[in-house]
Amino acid sequence: MRRVRVLCGLVVGALLLSGCTLVPTSTSPVVIKRSLVQYELFSTTIPGTINGRVRFVTQPVYVVDATGHLTSSSRIVPSPPTLDSILHELVIGPTSIESFAGYTSALPKDLVILQATIKNGVAYVDLTRPLSTLARSQEVLALGQLVYTARSVGAVDGLEILVAGVAQPLLMPNGHKALVITDANYASLLNP
Repeated sequence: MRRVRVLCGLVVGALLLSGCTLVPTSTSPVVIKRSLVQYELFSTTIPGTINGRVRFVTQPVYVVDATGHLTSSSRIVPSPPTLDSILHELVIGPTSIESFAGYTSALPKDLVILQATIKNGVAYVDLTRPLSTLARSQEVLALGQLVYTARSVGAVDGLEILVAGVAQPLLMPNGHKALVITDANYASLLNP
């Protein structure tokens, strides 16, 4: 009998406390004085730096549309955009809205880019494993995505993919292979 009373007491107490809240509510927004906001949240610079700022720009990445062609899509990256930052956005893949519209990526979900640099207009992308493990059509689309995205950040003279420091032969849409590919090699994959 004592257990039942204790249980009933706990239930009644819980019901009474469930109607309480520690945060007062209001029906309209409340203006907070600027002097009460801490941690330099209204500062125009990064806290703890000497006038440090981050600016963002939109940068195109190339994804595969519903018809199986490459199409440009915008991503927001820190300015100035680097090959590494834009390829990171490419590897993430289409946004949820783009996925609902039928956009996909031919790049593998577990793709790891070790390093990405541009030297003399050529992008050098070091991967953990070759893209030749993909189906031929997927490999061609993935290389197209990489070469057009790299071109958008300054790799105007082509793209070379390395695995463990070794240049990989890259498949082009015409069936030939090359160590350095350009956007002109993949023009047939663009959305007309």
